Amino acid sequence: MNILLQNLINGLTLGSIYSLVALGLTLVYGILHIPNFAHGALYMVGAFMTYFFMVDLGAHYWIAMIGSGAVVALLAVLCERLVFHPLRHSPPIHDKIAAIGILLFLEALVQMIWGADFRRMSSPFTGVMNIQGLIIPEQRALIIAGAAVLVVALQLFLRRTMTGSTILAMAQNREGAFLVGIDANRVAMMTFAISGMLAAFAATLYAPINLVYPAMGHLVIMKAFVIIIIGGMGSIPGAVIGGMIIGFTEALGGFYLSNDYKDVIAFALLVVILSIRPQGLFAKGAH
Repeated sequence: MNILLQNLINGLTLGSIYSLVALGLTLVYGILHIPNFAHGALYMVGAFMTYFFMVDLGAHYWIAMIGSGAVVALLAVLCERLVFHPLRHSPPIHDKIAAIGILLFLEALVQMIWGADFRRMSSPFTGVMNIQGLIIPEQRALIIAGAAVLVVALQLFLRRTMTGSTILAMAQNREGAFLVGIDANRVAMMTFAISGMLAAFAATLYAPINLVYPAMGHLVIMKAFVIIIIGGMGSIPGAVIGGMIIGFTEALGGFYLSNDYKDVIAFALLVVILSIRPQGLFAKGAH
């Protein structure tokens, strides 16, 4: 039983990170209909910015996280203003090509500054909690708690604030939102900023138990796309539930089957779910 619970904790940790990354991705797609392949690069930049603030500037972990979130949010807004906004009337394939271009550019830039070496980022939460034989590292507990807080905060922001309401209005009916005077440019910038901030926070939470390197966003963004397709393109609850499904499946499958195939499990699950429910677990559109 302890082994099963341990794997469930591991799955919850992975699912929390995947959900945060997928939330940012699904916000942009659900509202602006842009499949932002560059989101994985924003995740990677978030990790490197936290590393820079902590190692080079000596900032505390929390300060580094906030600083990283602010920098990546600004970077995401710049991507929207300088790249995606001018392409808003272009064929959809142009957005995809531009996103891949941003991904490659940011990876090359980070590699030029920090090199291609793998780096390890420290964390003040290095202890271990022992709950009746169940071993839970503090950093994993922080990931689970932090992801829960961020998801709840995002829901409250979208539901209880005027700015959040305009974002939801754009997601539900773009033409109607324009007719009532909602500023599409402001909503687009806010959406990209939130998306980038979530990616940076996810990277900062996960980096201490992983490694920091320029290509770290590749597999994460691939799984994030799997998650939003499984959950339903543009569905916020679908992104959270899809992330948890992938996280638990990977943790349990990696332990009980083989750790060598844990990354393949997510894509196999995608095929199975879409063969049963092609539209994903949730209907299209943000909720």
